[in-house]
Amino acid sequence: MKYVWNILVNGAVLLLLGATTLTACHSDTEPRESAAQERSVSHVQGNSDDEISNSRRNAITRAIEVVSPAVVGINVTELRERRIDPWFRFFYGEQYYRTQSAGSGFIISEDGYIVTNDHVVGRAEEISVTMTDGTKHPAVLVGTDPVTDLALIRVDVDHGLPHLEFGDSDDVIVGEWSIAFGNPFGLFSASAKPTVTVGVISATHVYLEQREGRVYRNMLQTDAAINQGNSGGPLVNSEGRVIGINTVIYTPNQGNIGLGFAVPVNRAREIIEILKEDGKVDRDFNPGFRVQLVNDAIAQAYDLDRAEGVIVTQLTARDGVAKRSGLEVADIILEADGEPVFSINVLESLIRYAMRGERIQLKVLRNREERTLDLTME
Repeated sequence: MKYVWNILVNGAVLLLLGATTLTACHSDTEPRESAAQERSVSHVQGNSDDEISNSRRNAITRAIEVVSPAVVGINVTELRERRIDPWFRFFYGEQYYRTQSAGSGFIISEDGYIVTNDHVVGRAEEISVTMTDGTKHPAVLVGTDPVTDLALIRVDVDHGLPHLEFGDSDDVIVGEWSIAFGNPFGLFSASAKPTVTVGVISATHVYLEQREGRVYRNMLQTDAAINQGNSGGPLVNSEGRVIGINTVIYTPNQGNIGLGFAVPVNRAREIIEILKEDGKVDRDFNPGFRVQLVNDAIAQAYDLDRAEGVIVTQLTARDGVAKRSGLEVADIILEADGEPVFSINVLESLIRYAMRGERIQLKVLRNREERTLDLTME
């Protein structure tokens, strides 16, 4: 909003008709009054400018000032396999080509650790990071987790870097401000500044379909504009704390329509610590059972009121996770971690999303009696 002040100074015109002493008197006092008026007007204008400047600053602008220096642009050189006819491949072998892409990231420690997405750097041959001071640094891949689509890279610096603090994604409120930072369409490389968009948290605990083995669970949804190249950038609240990592956009018409999704930072924090220590997430466990969706025929055979859940059809490992949990053939799994199991994908994504040592609580129906079992991934 633009404010305009019109200051009208109304003064009388003094006609001097002879008396030199009067003239001299006025010539001595009039400038003093004008100077005083000018100082008064200048003081009013100064106060008004300060008020305008202060009114333009708010929680969002302050958060942007804090966050921007720790956001980076990421440029990647990647080797990809060319899709060719099998007959041609038989004679000439696999064909590869190099391609370049851009993404975003943010610094989480003064010694150069940077968070981004696996789909940004997971298959990179070379990684270059652009800072907000315009400098470019080569980066190395510390670790990556394709399942949660998170990755950790690092630049070698000899000075402390600005870095961001994590918030609490479990404390996010639907409707509160959300601020997205990133490098859409590679603009960061030209200006060394992140692009900032503002919206609200549209929803929490959003589950998206698995894509190329990636599991997107408990996602934060925002209507802050997120475009190609924003992947890996931070989604922060009005306090400037990271609440999510921008990862997925829904673009049926190849443009932003206000449907962006971020990995919740509480899950990301766990993954990042594991990647820093081990470089990968251990999911080397065998669930040890197979299921089938409960249909009307199965519901009728088991005398159920309605068709719901999935039924265990086989225990595939003698000492598997399922066997140790007490799961049995013909158990009907109704809920997993409090979520209704309305399809096999729900259970599959939960198990795939879990890390070694984590526990999934199942509510099962056995002989028409409900009971709770703990499926521990070990």
